[in-house]
Amino acid sequence: MIKKQLFVASMMAFGVSAIAQNPAISAIYTPDPAPYVHGDKVYLFVDHDEDDAIYFKMKDWILFSSEDMVNWTYLGTQVTTATFEWAAQGDRAWAAQGVERNGKWYWYVCCNTADGKDALAVAVADKPTGPWKDAIGKPLAVGCSFIDPTIFIDDDNRPYLFWGNKGFWYGELNDDMVSFKNGYTEVPGYSDPKSFGELQKKMNWCAGSEQMLTQYEEGPWVSKHNDLYYVVYPAGGVPEYMAYSTAPTINGPWTFRGRIMDEAENSFTIHGGNITFKGHNYMFYHNGALPNGGGFRRSTAIEEFEFNADGSIPFIPFTKEGVKPVGVLNPHNRVEAETMSASWGVKLDHMAGTDHYVTSIHNGDWVKVRNVDFGDATGSDRFMNVSVTNVKNEGTVEFYLDRLDGRPFAKVPVDKGQPDKVLTIERKLMSEPTGVHDVYVLFRGGYEEMFDFDWWQLKH
Repeated sequence: MIKKQLFVASMMAFGVSAIAQNPAISAIYTPDPAPYVHGDKVYLFVDHDEDDAIYFKMKDWILFSSEDMVNWTYLGTQVTTATFEWAAQGDRAWAAQGVERNGKWYWYVCCNTADGKDALAVAVADKPTGPWKDAIGKPLAVGCSFIDPTIFIDDDNRPYLFWGNKGFWYGELNDDMVSFKNGYTEVPGYSDPKSFGELQKKMNWCAGSEQMLTQYEEGPWVSKHNDLYYVVYPAGGVPEYMAYSTAPTINGPWTFRGRIMDEAENSFTIHGGNITFKGHNYMFYHNGALPNGGGFRRSTAIEEFEFNADGSIPFIPFTKEGVKPVGVLNPHNRVEAETMSASWGVKLDHMAGTDHYVTSIHNGDWVKVRNVDFGDATGSDRFMNVSVTNVKNEGTVEFYLDRLDGRPFAKVPVDKGQPDKVLTIERKLMSEPTGVHDVYVLFRGGYEEMFDFDWWQLKH
């Protein structure tokens, strides 16, 4: 009966997810998305809300990547508060953003000092998958509400850091990316309603009192389009909506341009930013729409948009459908199990480094991969290869085209063996798929957790 109930729950979840791409990542909570385009790949730097959070409970920062905007590959929990020995440990790992410059990668984060002050920090690595280390061994800047850093590199290669809640600061960085060229200052026009929206009474935590403040709230995101500078930010207090301002130069003057997104579903915050990738414009944000989600368990979502002819950003409605793929996935190359567009029941490992897997797998759990191109397989026999590890109990890994019902095109049994062994299992396909399809990977077994899933691949 329990197994049947689990499978029914999985099928009910399938009924929703079959048409939904938002939230974009479902195996872990991913607030404050910060996308970064590097070549033919988007890297997504996010924070991490813990599953049991009833207030902000955030210990680390996580990295994903995608080449098609729908299948996101987990690249590990690369940076934690422990990366910074001077920082308060185990919490306050809030919004962050990463960037590459001159062959080095920099991850700008906010956390607390050991004595409880808000601080900006920067980690550095030779590649996005680390290893990451504290770049300077101390805070980059300390001050009240010094949170939510965003990094912007202008066309002349000069880098700028913006940040702040109930206050808005910025400074040009030196070429080393870890020090300020001439210190930092308040963003010009921060207190001017013409720059950042009409004044309203808000609680200013730094002043310890209510004050008349502009619409700007926190979480800035700076970009440039056709010689116009943009800053997108959560606005209006709690709950937040998304607004933006523009300027002819990085130093202003800024002009308030209004609301571009409403208050997020089931979340009193909204935070994100925009990129252009493969000729498409995308706005990232977070909501609380996942099962058990909420204001302290938030998830990345994505919408596509087009700039208006005058350079303005249109109002962007929320959708369940999200964005369309801008590429295909080749199943004849090794597909990491942690590459997925949606999932039910499974979790991701909680490790740094380059080797990762899908874990907490039970009967009825599944992952979905979109836009898989099987090509023309007429007259050719192919085999499904599956790699698993940490085998606790036997089960099967089944592969379906487009839907979870019907007959699988591949079924790979996993026998109970030595838990510490990595098993690669090969089975002939039950049918030969051709063309482009979504693929569901369904796990069947007994009552207990089965194994960890590492990768899959089609082979001739």
